[in-house]
Amino acid sequence: MTIETLLPVVLFALVATVSPGGATTLATASGAHFGFGRSIPLVMGISAALSSMAAGAAFGLGGLLLAAPPLQLAMKSAGLLYLLWLAVKIGASNAPRLNREIAAPTGFLGGAWMLWYNPKAWAMTTSAAASFAATTHSSVALAVFLGSAFGIAAMLSLSLWCMAGQWLGRALKTDWQWRTINFILAGLLVISVIPMWK
Repeated sequence: MTIETLLPVVLFALVATVSPGGATTLATASGAHFGFGRSIPLVMGISAALSSMAAGAAFGLGGLLLAAPPLQLAMKSAGLLYLLWLAVKIGASNAPRLNREIAAPTGFLGGAWMLWYNPKAWAMTTSAAASFAATTHSSVALAVFLGSAFGIAAMLSLSLWCMAGQWLGRALKTDWQWRTINFILAGLLVISVIPMWK
């Protein structure tokens, strides 16, 4: 592969992963409440899920999932319930009390699950697989290429959002500031569900 074939895929993956959505909102909220270090499992879970979805799309799995309307509806419904539960959890939070047991960040599996159910993410990775199929000589090479590009791009992008959240968490001093930001983050998470139902 040449730089001419690599660059468009890398740029596509970076733009797709850095733009605001459910994953970036969750990474920001986790960074604000728990700091970057404790949020690494969440970032890794989302990144691994996106990487596996991109690789699966290269093998045609994304197309199969998108072609089954009942499966799409089930995925959307499960995803809606999970994201709404996370939004309520974030919105009901006050300033973090890290000495309490309930103050635990979403982990690797929670991050992965948040992405795997999302038909829009499958559509995006399937679109990438279709768009860049001609850049490689086999579906295995395309799967490795797309999986790597999306996984690395997601790690970088989500880390930036998480660090921004950590900075925000350090800037917030009062309970009302935390309630306000938690309410905003919860609202953004709910809004991120809307594109799934279009």
